[in-house]
Amino acid sequence: MALQDRLQDRLDALKADFEAGRFPLKPSREALEIMHRSTAELIESGQALRAKKAGDTAPEFTLLDPDGKPVFSRELLARGPLVVSFYRGVWCPYCNLELQALQSALPDITARGASLVAISPQTAPNSRKSQRENKLGFPILSDVRSEVANAFGVRFALPDELIGLYKSFKNDLPTFNDDPSWVLPMPARYVIGADGVIAYAEVSPDYTQRPDPSELLPVLDRLRSSKAA
Repeated sequence: MALQDRLQDRLDALKADFEAGRFPLKPSREALEIMHRSTAELIESGQALRAKKAGDTAPEFTLLDPDGKPVFSRELLARGPLVVSFYRGVWCPYCNLELQALQSALPDITARGASLVAISPQTAPNSRKSQRENKLGFPILSDVRSEVANAFGVRFALPDELIGLYKSFKNDLPTFNDDPSWVLPMPARYVIGADGVIAYAEVSPDYTQRPDPSELLPVLDRLRSSKAA
């Protein structure tokens, strides 16, 4: 992947455009301060450090895809490793860039015998919209009330001042997620080995900072080599 195409470069450009007011939604200085402060507080809380990490056993899950069909993590792991990406929702442009980057990496992931799913608290119609707009070849699974995110340790409650800001932005999470609680998953990416043990974990309390999907490939190569040995 060319350097200019790397995910973080695209995220940095998006952040610069947003903070410079080059979006239809032009944030005030106060709004930017709230967003920066909320991110700093989440980082300082240490929650990301307490989330599931490499070497831990991954929680099992059964979630519905956008068509209402159940997807069982145990069945996916019976086929090989599983890549899981926690996705905040269709309203988040940073998250959509990540989905697009994962889609670009999907052939390399599947060539290594792995499956890929995204997990989001949003409703099925919003997941269908995400899949359609981002042209995804992998499912977004519905994590009602972020219960699976909580099992992985990545669910957090938005602070009151950020809730107020989201409301002013028309980011109505209770409607997007059909859940009155203002909770989200931190963006997170896991590789789970066929034995159910987490081989790779990256949790991003700063939603504008995310690892490139190319980082997954050496992990999947190691898992394939260890299986063949």
